[in-house]
Amino acid sequence: MTAPFSYVAFLSAFVALPAAALAIAVGRRTARPRRVAAGIATLVCIAVAYTAPWDSYLIGREVWWYGAGVVAAEYVRIPLGEWLFFALQTILTGLWYHALGPRIAPTLPDSESARRRGAAVWTVVALLGTVLAVANASTYYLGMILAWAAPVAAFLWAVGGPVIWRSRRLVAAAVAVPTLYLWLVDGLAIGLGLWTIAPAYTTGFTLLGLPVEEAVFFLLTNVLVVQGLLLFDWVVARADDRGPTYAFEGLVPAANRVSRPWR
Repeated sequence: MTAPFSYVAFLSAFVALPAAALAIAVGRRTARPRRVAAGIATLVCIAVAYTAPWDSYLIGREVWWYGAGVVAAEYVRIPLGEWLFFALQTILTGLWYHALGPRIAPTLPDSESARRRGAAVWTVVALLGTVLAVANASTYYLGMILAWAAPVAAFLWAVGGPVIWRSRRLVAAAVAVPTLYLWLVDGLAIGLGLWTIAPAYTTGFTLLGLPVEEAVFFLLTNVLVVQGLLLFDWVVARADDRGPTYAFEGLVPAANRVSRPWR
């Protein structure tokens, strides 16, 4: 059966249009639109570069496939629409984060333990993902998601855990709304036959009618986007306050930091 939308048409209607509306709203509110654009553009480049090899590999393993007429063109097994989605999800979530009007203080919170604890938790999640990926076919997709996303989260907490912990309410609000929306969009796409998740590689559990693996994917990727933008904004705020050396000095754990007098 031919799907009622192509991949690109579906993204245009359900992701690109909301992102465009958010862009207009954020552009009217922010005093520094170029800085907003720079942060999101940086995250888009990272997201595309990091996601594409993983995505291509899983498509090659037939963890999911696409309906008839959905894919117009592809590169390294990845449909054009999927390449666009790597960017559009990052843009959508990034704009929502900025729509919340974040005010990021340049100070470094006195909570160095957040680095260690956050990095440790995400390292355990990465190891769990590796085990799930090799243990059983039914946990393969879930394991691959965790093993792929958790190391990045561990890195973000290792360099910026105190800042992330201080801004945890902002992070939660910035992650929750786009995640819920993308769950609904993904569920609609699956229901329309745009793509199918292989039953052999999934647990069979669902959340709001969505395979739990897909729900975890959108949750974790939005966590990475929001935390990445938060740390970008924090570094920029520190650079504005006392210069680039001060900006990056905060990313170094206190035990390894060289103190300098500031005037």
